[in-house]
Amino acid sequence: MEHFYVWRFNKWKRWLTVAVFALFTATFLWLEWNGEFTVFSNKEPSAMSKGNANENNIALTFNISWGEERVHDILKELKEEGVQATFFISGEWAERHPSIVEKITENKHELGMLGYRYKSYLDRDLDTVKKDLQKAQEVFGKLGYEDVRLLRPPNGHFNKEIIETAENMGYNVIHWNVNPNDWKNPGSDTIVDDIMKQTTNGDIVLLHASDSVKHTAKALETILPGLKNKGFSFVSMTELINQAHASTEFVD
Repeated sequence: MEHFYVWRFNKWKRWLTVAVFALFTATFLWLEWNGEFTVFSNKEPSAMSKGNANENNIALTFNISWGEERVHDILKELKEEGVQATFFISGEWAERHPSIVEKITENKHELGMLGYRYKSYLDRDLDTVKKDLQKAQEVFGKLGYEDVRLLRPPNGHFNKEIIETAENMGYNVIHWNVNPNDWKNPGSDTIVDDIMKQTTNGDIVLLHASDSVKHTAKALETILPGLKNKGFSFVSMTELINQAHASTEFVD
């Protein structure tokens, strides 16, 4: 015999229960991914700082906003090791060095942007930020790169309003979680040690390719084969995003 249990409520209690259940359903979505359950809420604007920790893929990224010399040594090291990276470049720099941008893409590296002028977005109002992004978009479009949708705000400075503005314009905002501060020129050994000790699955590594960095190319001679030997695979930021799915970590 089947038994049915009926809960009897007063009318107002029934409506309250329905309202609470509806609110819970609208707010939360449970998703099983590789045996893990993740709760999604109405996500606020966020910047990606790490990929899927269950995969051994990592993204090597380079910022470049001025100079035209150091980048060639860095490209040489990447080519020799067959490593794909993502270069975040300012529109102003791309405008001045279109041949280097072409060399970056010819070597199968991915392009992201640092806006047009490399100046902190926190020092500008939102209208100015939007105009800066629009100008950068125009520059990349004229150079033949209309599909650049990755954005790293200058200096890594952002807030929720800046991220929301960028997302509304169709950009994925990218941060990082491994930063050896190579721009301070601490020496290639220090850069190597920091990256080799810090890097784990799904990490986004920040390096620089502007002329201010003196030790980065030398450090790559050890870093690239070293990370491979530890079992890591280098992928583009877009691929890291696609693989991240429910396991992506975000920062505000």
